[in-house]
Amino acid sequence: MPGFFRRIGTLVVMAALASVLAAAQDIPDAPQPKIEPPASNPFPADAPPAPKNTHPAQEPPSTSSAAAPSESAAADHPVDGIASSRNDLFTFRSRVTFVEVPVTVKYPNGRLVEGLSAQDFAVYEDGEERKLSYFSTEPFPLSVAVVVDTNLPSSTLKKVNDTLPALVAAFSEFDEVALYRYGNSVQQVQGFSPSGMISSSAIQQLKRTGTQGGVPVTGGPFGVPSVNNHPVEPQVPDVQQTPREADVLNDAILRAAQDLSRREKVVRRRIIFVISDGRDSRSNAHYEEVKKYLLSQNITVYALGVDVAAMPVYDKLNRIRVPGFGYGDILSRYVIATGGDTEAEFNQQAIEQAYAKITSQARNEYTLGYNTTATLSSAYHSIDVHVHRQNLEVTAKTGYYSLPPPPPANH
Repeated sequence: MPGFFRRIGTLVVMAALASVLAAAQDIPDAPQPKIEPPASNPFPADAPPAPKNTHPAQEPPSTSSAAAPSESAAADHPVDGIASSRNDLFTFRSRVTFVEVPVTVKYPNGRLVEGLSAQDFAVYEDGEERKLSYFSTEPFPLSVAVVVDTNLPSSTLKKVNDTLPALVAAFSEFDEVALYRYGNSVQQVQGFSPSGMISSSAIQQLKRTGTQGGVPVTGGPFGVPSVNNHPVEPQVPDVQQTPREADVLNDAILRAAQDLSRREKVVRRRIIFVISDGRDSRSNAHYEEVKKYLLSQNITVYALGVDVAAMPVYDKLNRIRVPGFGYGDILSRYVIATGGDTEAEFNQQAIEQAYAKITSQARNEYTLGYNTTATLSSAYHSIDVHVHRQNLEVTAKTGYYSLPPPPPANH
């Protein structure tokens, strides 16, 4: 009997030891790392924001390609009923009642103002405020017609020629560029091509040696108009230039605008970039008809003023009708009417910096849009854009035509 109890005790002890060993086997050797599923955003949450990119970050969307997630979200969830993506703008542009208004806002020192919202703007058409249906701060790829006056004095044109490679480099890989030159006539040197595909031979074709005339001198039969041998404006010096050949600036801008009007495959900002002294003489086209075409096609003119256009002392002189030269302020009138901007520089480095400044500004404008109540006609409608903040400079086109001119004839 005692032996029986000893065997029972032995079995109980052995069972207890087996339980302890089994429990020990269930204890892991060390904590295992928690494996998170890969994040959809590759950047850490605490990463600093990237600096603003002045060039498009993505391939411009087309009607057949899918929108990026951020753009789709913007299209599906407009803020206060205002659409905001480039895909939306593509749709809006097909509506005859839609008016698109690119806007530049600067501080008094010339620096661009960023971070404004739709609520910061008010748009007036013919004096009446319009409700915005579109607002975007997205940078836009550009369709650019570069127009160079090759009838400039040789010394000025040499500076321009030396900067042309920098001009092409100022555009992004998603921009398309065409090159034109004009003097007595207009010639397209390079058709619209991606900026990276503009050849050095095309740039060479754009270059010309210039003229020997055009250097300002005082006195002579082509001086400032005078009364009783005194200048009309005493503060303006009696300055004139040796007469030179025709400068068909109006014709050149119209030709570039007609070609730009056919570039409709994707949503782009369409601009004409003119390098000139701003004079026009003997064009077949007139300023008013060219301006009407620009405004009906939503094309903006930017300008780099060179030679006398870069000399403040001659600014008032350029606004006077001088026999043999035409008006000197034609180019500035295009710029103001279409909401563009002008830079005026003399030396090569400043000209190259102006290229980058102008292209960046054109790409990064605010884009406003509204549906007009105006009836379709050939009438002109004024536009006035206000920003609800103090001491800011607002630049936009001064108006539009609700019925565009007939399609241009093929060249």
